[in-house]
Amino acid sequence: MAKDEKDAAAEAPKKSKKMLFIIIAAVVLLGGGGAGAYFMFFKSSSAEAAAKEPTKGVIATLETAITINLADGHYLKLGFSLQETADAGTETVDLSEAADLAIDQYTGMTVADLSTEKGRLAAKEELLKKIEKAYEEEGKQIIMDIYFTQFVTQ
Repeated sequence: MAKDEKDAAAEAPKKSKKMLFIIIAAVVLLGGGGAGAYFMFFKSSSAEAAAKEPTKGVIATLETAITINLADGHYLKLGFSLQETADAGTETVDLSEAADLAIDQYTGMTVADLSTEKGRLAAKEELLKKIEKAYEEEGKQIIMDIYFTQFVTQ
Protein backbone atom coordinates (compact mmCIF):
# COMPACT_ATOMS: atom_id res chain seq x y z
CA MET A 1 0.00 0.00 0.00
CA ALA A 2 2.87 2.30 0.65
CA LYS A 3 4.12 1.70 -2.86
CA ASP A 4 0.71 2.70 -4.35
CA GLU A 5 0.74 5.91 -2.33
CA LYS A 6 4.23 6.76 -3.59
CA ASP A 7 3.14 6.15 -7.21
CA ALA A 8 0.08 8.34 -6.75
CA ALA A 9 2.20 11.06 -5.14
CA ALA A 10 4.70 10.86 -8.01
CA GLU A 11 1.95 11.14 -10.65
CA ALA A 12 0.22 14.07 -8.99
CA PRO A 13 3.02 16.60 -9.59
CA LYS A 14 3.23 15.56 -13.25
CA LYS A 15 -0.46 16.25 -13.74
CA SER A 16 -0.14 19.55 -11.86
CA LYS A 17 2.70 20.71 -14.09
CA LYS A 18 0.84 19.64 -17.18
CA MET A 19 -2.30 21.50 -16.04
CA LEU A 20 -0.20 24.54 -15.11
CA PHE A 21 1.29 24.66 -18.63
CA ILE A 22 -2.19 24.39 -20.14
CA ILE A 23 -3.47 27.27 -17.99
CA ILE A 24 -0.45 29.45 -18.82
CA ALA A 25 -0.82 28.72 -22.54
CA ALA A 26 -4.53 29.59 -22.42
CA VAL A 27 -3.84 32.89 -20.63
CA VAL A 28 -1.12 33.81 -23.14
CA LEU A 29 -3.37 32.98 -26.10
CA LEU A 30 -6.31 34.92 -24.71
CA GLY A 31 -4.11 37.90 -23.86
CA GLY A 32 -2.55 37.86 -27.33
CA GLY A 33 -5.95 37.57 -28.95
CA GLY A 34 -7.28 40.49 -26.92
CA ALA A 35 -4.28 42.65 -27.79
CA GLY A 36 -4.62 41.72 -31.46
CA ALA A 37 -8.31 42.59 -31.45
CA TYR A 38 -7.58 45.94 -29.81
CA PHE A 39 -5.00 46.89 -32.41
CA MET A 40 -7.13 45.69 -35.32
CA PHE A 41 -10.45 47.25 -34.34
CA PHE A 42 -9.77 50.24 -32.13
CA LYS A 43 -6.60 51.53 -33.72
CA SER A 44 -7.90 51.09 -37.28
CA SER A 45 -11.19 52.85 -36.51
CA SER A 46 -9.37 55.86 -35.07
CA ALA A 47 -7.05 55.88 -38.09
CA GLU A 48 -10.09 55.76 -40.41
CA ALA A 49 -11.72 58.61 -38.50
CA ALA A 50 -8.57 60.68 -38.90
CA ALA A 51 -8.46 59.79 -42.59
CA LYS A 52 -12.10 60.83 -43.11
CA GLU A 53 -11.51 64.29 -41.68
CA PRO A 54 -9.88 66.25 -44.52
CA THR A 55 -8.02 69.44 -43.77
CA LYS A 56 -9.32 72.71 -45.13
CA GLY A 57 -7.70 74.25 -48.17
CA VAL A 58 -8.55 77.31 -50.24
CA ILE A 59 -12.06 78.65 -50.81
CA ALA A 60 -13.40 79.11 -54.34
CA THR A 61 -16.08 81.81 -54.53
CA LEU A 62 -18.63 82.24 -57.29
CA GLU A 63 -18.06 85.81 -58.49
CA THR A 64 -21.66 86.67 -59.34
CA ALA A 65 -24.83 85.21 -57.93
CA ILE A 66 -26.97 83.09 -60.23
CA THR A 67 -30.71 83.46 -60.67
CA ILE A 68 -32.67 80.22 -60.73
CA ASN A 69 -36.31 79.73 -61.78
CA LEU A 70 -38.41 78.18 -59.04
CA ALA A 71 -41.94 76.83 -59.34
CA ASP A 72 -44.95 79.14 -59.80
CA GLY A 73 -42.98 82.05 -61.30
CA HIS A 74 -40.68 82.56 -58.31
CA TYR A 75 -36.91 83.04 -58.38
CA LEU A 76 -33.91 82.17 -56.25
CA LYS A 77 -30.82 84.36 -56.26
CA LEU A 78 -27.99 82.08 -55.16
CA GLY A 79 -24.35 82.83 -54.46
CA PHE A 80 -21.97 80.30 -52.93
CA SER A 81 -18.40 79.35 -52.14
CA LEU A 82 -16.82 75.92 -52.09
CA GLN A 83 -14.44 74.87 -49.32
CA GLU A 84 -11.69 72.82 -50.91
CA THR A 85 -9.52 70.28 -49.13
CA ALA A 86 -5.78 70.62 -48.79
CA ASP A 87 -5.49 67.78 -51.36
CA ALA A 88 -6.87 70.15 -54.01
CA GLY A 89 -3.75 72.31 -53.93
CA THR A 90 -3.48 76.06 -53.77
CA GLU A 91 -5.41 76.94 -56.94
CA THR A 92 -9.17 77.22 -56.83
CA VAL A 93 -11.36 74.94 -58.90
CA ASP A 94 -13.51 76.13 -61.81
CA LEU A 95 -17.02 76.68 -60.46
CA SER A 96 -18.86 76.29 -63.78
CA GLU A 97 -19.86 72.69 -63.08
CA ALA A 98 -20.89 73.53 -59.51
CA ALA A 99 -23.10 76.38 -60.77
CA ASP A 100 -24.71 74.02 -63.28
CA LEU A 101 -25.37 71.45 -60.56
CA ALA A 102 -26.91 74.16 -58.36
CA ILE A 103 -29.22 75.23 -61.17
CA ASP A 104 -30.29 71.61 -61.72
CA GLN A 105 -30.82 71.11 -57.99
CA TYR A 106 -32.98 74.16 -57.31
CA THR A 107 -34.89 74.59 -60.59
CA GLY A 108 -38.57 73.83 -60.09
CA MET A 109 -38.45 73.79 -56.27
CA THR A 110 -41.14 75.73 -54.46
CA VAL A 111 -40.60 78.72 -52.22
CA ALA A 112 -42.33 76.74 -49.46
CA ASP A 113 -39.66 74.03 -49.72
CA LEU A 114 -36.88 76.57 -49.39
CA SER A 115 -38.49 78.77 -46.74
CA THR A 116 -37.97 76.23 -43.95
CA GLU A 117 -34.58 75.48 -42.46
CA LYS A 118 -35.15 71.76 -42.89
CA GLY A 119 -35.90 72.18 -46.59
CA ARG A 120 -32.88 74.43 -47.21
CA LEU A 121 -30.52 72.06 -45.38
CA ALA A 122 -31.84 69.00 -47.23
CA ALA A 123 -31.38 70.70 -50.61
CA LYS A 124 -27.94 71.96 -49.59
CA GLU A 125 -26.80 68.49 -48.46
CA GLU A 126 -27.99 66.95 -51.72
CA LEU A 127 -26.20 69.64 -53.72
CA LEU A 128 -23.01 69.13 -51.70
CA LYS A 129 -23.06 65.37 -52.40
CA LYS A 130 -23.42 66.03 -56.13
CA ILE A 131 -20.60 68.59 -56.11
CA GLU A 132 -18.28 66.34 -54.07
CA LYS A 133 -18.87 63.53 -56.56
CA ALA A 134 -18.34 65.79 -59.58
CA TYR A 135 -15.05 67.22 -58.30
CA GLU A 136 -13.59 63.97 -56.96
CA GLU A 137 -10.22 63.16 -58.55
CA GLU A 138 -8.55 59.74 -58.40
CA GLY A 139 -10.43 58.83 -55.24
CA LYS A 140 -9.38 62.07 -53.49
CA GLN A 141 -11.98 64.36 -51.99
CA ILE A 142 -11.46 67.84 -53.43
CA ILE A 143 -14.55 69.67 -52.06
CA MET A 144 -15.57 69.34 -48.42
CA ASP A 145 -18.29 71.97 -47.90
CA ILE A 146 -20.44 74.60 -49.54
CA TYR A 147 -21.20 78.01 -48.06
CA PHE A 148 -24.10 80.11 -49.29
CA THR A 149 -23.13 83.76 -49.63
CA GLN A 150 -26.53 84.77 -51.05
CA PHE A 151 -29.85 82.96 -50.78
CA VAL A 152 -32.80 85.18 -51.71
CA THR A 153 -36.19 83.90 -52.86
CA GLN A 154 -38.82 86.04 -54.57
